[in-house]
Amino acid sequence: QVQLVESGGGSVQSGGSLRLSCAASAYTYVMYCMGWFRQAPGKEREGVAAIDPDGRTTYADSVKGRFTISQENAKNTLNLQMNSLKPDDTAMYYCAAISRKNGCNLDGPWARGFGYWGQGTQVTVSS
Repeated sequence: QVQLVESGGGSVQSGGSLRLSCAASAYTYVMYCMGWFRQAPGKEREGVAAIDPDGRTTYADSVKGRFTISQENAKNTLNLQMNSLKPDDTAMYYCAAISRKNGCNLDGPWARGFGYWGQGTQVTVSS
């Protein structure tokens, strides 16, 4: 069983930055893809960024160049540095993990809710 706990959400003005963190069960990063998803009111959940056990990353086109996903393996922590935030980034952000056997693509099985999920942290960007 993988446990994930997010932190770091909040409110910021357009152009600002936030850093999200996700504390994971020990050694999750060894066997699991880890990623961030978000869901805004009235919209479908979308994948934001993912990192595989080998450290390869993938990003949604909407956040490329602005967001950076990273993991601190010694601390079993997944991070998402978000810069140049826009009002369209406003959403509940979720940390997720799925076995690497399922693939780490953002539109893979975890996009349909499979895998393990945190409780979410709210990010609000005002114009």
